[in-house]
Amino acid sequence: MSNYETILVEKNEEGVATITINRPDKMNALNTKVHEEGVAALEELQKDDEVRVVVFTGAGDKSFIAGADISEFAGQTPVTQRAVFQQKTLFNSIDTFPKPVIAMINGFCLGGGCELALACDIRIASENAKLGQPEINLGIIPGGGGTQRLTKLVGDGMAMELILTGDMIDAEAAFDIGLVNSVYSAEELEEETMKLAKKIASKSPIALQMAKEAVKTASKSNLDEGLKREIDLFAITFSSEDKEEGVAAFLEKRKPEFKGK
Repeated sequence: MSNYETILVEKNEEGVATITINRPDKMNALNTKVHEEGVAALEELQKDDEVRVVVFTGAGDKSFIAGADISEFAGQTPVTQRAVFQQKTLFNSIDTFPKPVIAMINGFCLGGGCELALACDIRIASENAKLGQPEINLGIIPGGGGTQRLTKLVGDGMAMELILTGDMIDAEAAFDIGLVNSVYSAEELEEETMKLAKKIASKSPIALQMAKEAVKTASKSNLDEGLKREIDLFAITFSSEDKEEGVAAFLEKRKPEFKGK
């Protein structure tokens, strides 16, 4: 892997890569450099056949990502700011990444941080996490997908309340509305997140990619279109060696050894 200034990338033997936003002095706030390096890291990990799942987290135990680096907003015009967000952002790179992505939320998850978590496939939170979209307090609105992905995840009413008030909610409240999948103590967070990541990584990489695309399609199309795409993706899995291995392992009552072929 390349060396980065604002992120750390680690891989384990079970097929899980962890990307840590490493700006603890700035509460891991997202700046242009983080976006650029995060996008580059995902491009590398996409080509790495040994990596089957990616986990995003923040350095330290106080903040996942406290938001965007507000200092970069000063002096921006509508034209320049629009241009920044029309470039390849980390939000969209995560959303379109073909392998499963998990957000391990270890503290403040606000603004752009919440939007990054929303772009991930699964969100696991520490009990001390605080989540929200406080952009309204700065006289602006979410610009990294918050108005869209949050609404699809928790519904119009809750998304409206969070975005229009700018309020933070705790991890249990986030769990209650479906914003996060699970909540653990700070001490258990990494262990439980990795347990889930390793479980997913043990599955067929091809089936994981097809399943992720099928689920993503559900939120971007009507039912008939989604069902047609599901059938296509289901059929594609029948062309893989992993499918033959999975069926054989089931019939032979043993654990399958998937190779991503």
